[in-house]
Amino acid sequence: MERHEIEVFLALAEELHFRRTSERLGLAQGRVSQTIKKLERRIGVPLFERTSRRVALTPTGRQLREDLLPVQQQLLRAVDRAVAMGRGITGELRIGYSSPMVAEILLTAADAFRDRYPDCAVEIHEVQLSDPFGPIRSGRVDLQVTEQPVDEPDLTVGPAVLIEPRVLMVPAGHPFAHRASVSLEDLAETTLIAMSGDVPQHWLDHHYPRRTPRGTPIAHGQTATYWTELMNLVGLGRGVSPASQDAERYHARPDVAWVPFRDAPTVDYSFLWPTTSENARIRAFVDMVRGL
Repeated sequence: MERHEIEVFLALAEELHFRRTSERLGLAQGRVSQTIKKLERRIGVPLFERTSRRVALTPTGRQLREDLLPVQQQLLRAVDRAVAMGRGITGELRIGYSSPMVAEILLTAADAFRDRYPDCAVEIHEVQLSDPFGPIRSGRVDLQVTEQPVDEPDLTVGPAVLIEPRVLMVPAGHPFAHRASVSLEDLAETTLIAMSGDVPQHWLDHHYPRRTPRGTPIAHGQTATYWTELMNLVGLGRGVSPASQDAERYHARPDVAWVPFRDAPTVDYSFLWPTTSENARIRAFVDMVRGL
């Protein structure tokens, strides 16, 4: 059997409809019918039962479908592998993330990526917010997904992976804890706990502002180096801190309440890679995630 005959037969075996099969394959309906008739003449028995109302596989057709599916999958893998090698999608790709929500997306994409490009190993690593660009600049990761904004001349910002509403983490006994929502102006009534470390000032100013939109000062208290440390400080009543909404699924605890902002910008997680190191592996993985 030729490859196009396998494709037509398996598509019709799945669709059980000549018009849908022709649309799916981009072929004329008559071409689909001719291919099936030619195949049936070669085999010597009908593969499909056809009436004016339905198309169904015969027992021989069902057996042929079961035998051909693994062959088609092997052919597709062989072609994908050859294309991958030709494009340089081999070797190793190390990807960093800074939030568990993003980790879920990357792990799912990594499984699909390994299936499509078996000659390229994928590793997923956590990147600490206290040193968001250290791993990618040192080469410990080749690609990462990071909270925006990023304004670094040596790094390229790619497409967004996840966009989350922003919330405010407050101590369970705080006056804000039972509100339906808070405003950025409400931050003037709090003490803000921020991250510290090798973090760009523009990033800190965006996530942990020192003034409200109207210009009212916002008090800053202790800083934290790690996320768990920041949450401990909030839980102990030392202040409040912003977060993405879905983080509560992973970090919920009885001493911290999560209150939605009604006017804050979203938390946007985007791809990031060294401008001088972009390659086929990076482009292929970014395309994989966008496709998923």
